[in-house]
Amino acid sequence: MENKISKAPSFAHSESALDEFLAAWEAGTLRKDEWTHAAHVAIAACYAFDLNPQEALSRTRRGIIHFNESVGTANTDSSGYHETLTRLWSGIIGDFVRSASCPSRFAAVLAAVKRFGEDRSRHRLYYTFDVVGDVNARRHWVPPDRSPL
Repeated sequence: MENKISKAPSFAHSESALDEFLAAWEAGTLRKDEWTHAAHVAIAACYAFDLNPQEALSRTRRGIIHFNESVGTANTDSSGYHETLTRLWSGIIGDFVRSASCPSRFAAVLAAVKRFGEDRSRHRLYYTFDVVGDVNARRHWVPPDRSPL
């Protein structure tokens, strides 16, 4: 199954491209410039399709931390991994994938990227600027202070 969108990320071109992307990301060999918002969405969709919600979140969390370390991005109180945003996105994308009843992981990724791949600001529906920037929210789950999930 091929995706005919000309500006699609490389992982959206074929199932084998998605498999290569996932393997590179998990190995920490994906180029830093390839780790876009759409790539985050693709990873969350892959794991949501293959795993239960808790395991999908756990794998995403470990993977982001590992990827950041692999490309030299520090996971500190002001940069790198963000627990609250990761849990928010993992839940949103997981719910979408599970309700979409996609026939394959590749189809789930394409659907999720089409829906959320350019939607970098969705977290603002749930969180104020102050919560997103808070060190506690970066390190620990903070429930939405605007709109509940």
